[in-house]
Amino acid sequence: MNSTPIPARTVHKTFSFTRVGTIAENTLLELVRLKVFYFLLLFALLIIGCSAFVMNLTFHEQFQMLKDVALGSMSIFTWLLAVLSTAMLLPKDIEDRTLYSILAKPVPRFEYLLGKLLGVLLLLLVATVLMSAMFAAALYLRQETVIAATLREAGNAPPEQVREAIRVVKSQTFTDSLLPGIIAIYLKAALCASITLFISTFATSWIFTILISVMVYFIGHIQSTAREYWLASGNGSQIAKIFMFFVTLIFPDLQLFNLVDDIVAGNAIHMEMFWKTAGLGISYSCVYLLAAYFVFASKEL
Repeated sequence: MNSTPIPARTVHKTFSFTRVGTIAENTLLELVRLKVFYFLLLFALLIIGCSAFVMNLTFHEQFQMLKDVALGSMSIFTWLLAVLSTAMLLPKDIEDRTLYSILAKPVPRFEYLLGKLLGVLLLLLVATVLMSAMFAAALYLRQETVIAATLREAGNAPPEQVREAIRVVKSQTFTDSLLPGIIAIYLKAALCASITLFISTFATSWIFTILISVMVYFIGHIQSTAREYWLASGNGSQIAKIFMFFVTLIFPDLQLFNLVDDIVAGNAIHMEMFWKTAGLGISYSCVYLLAAYFVFASKEL
């Protein structure tokens, strides 16, 4: 009697949003259990301290100082959160042998990396929203305090003058550039998370990953200045210019995401430039994710 061969188990390699979503959700819960949101207490203390410090300044200077401290702190904290959270993902899963059980299900390695990155991005989104809410509350309270002081000082001033004074105060509080600035901060943190994920695929330890990520962060902030110097200088050699070209190509210009100075100064942010910067950040994030996959796909586990 001829025996029918038993077919081999089918390995489903079709991309699955469900698997990616499950990995992202578990990554977010895992990072939350690590109590990474403790830094929000420090952010709140900075906001409260800044609000108390600016009491003796003019209302224009008060809003400038508050925006400078809050947005600068948001940029630093989201970057730290992106780097520290992402750097620990792969080493922790390998140490706990969670990675082997996930890939044995089977789950394609690209889905694993994408799910991990999306989990970090969700964490960054929650952190950015919470900090933005605290920042907005501090701005609103400062606005109401300034308006109350303005009304006391107005005395018997004409109603039109009082309304104009209140309008000026409100125009200095929630400007149109705040939302694009906060989005740019989030996109820069997301880009740094993608870079850190790529580095972690070939790094020997999470400490090495953090050190390289910090180095890339500083290169990304100074490369625009160095590029302008080398390209504008007639003394720069051709080799140096080629080197700067590859540095510019490999490392994103993180200074483009720094809109804090324009926001504090009250300058309008051109939406065309904002969308170009946002597109650049998303494109670089995708490129680093693909690079991470190519390295991780050839890695023996």
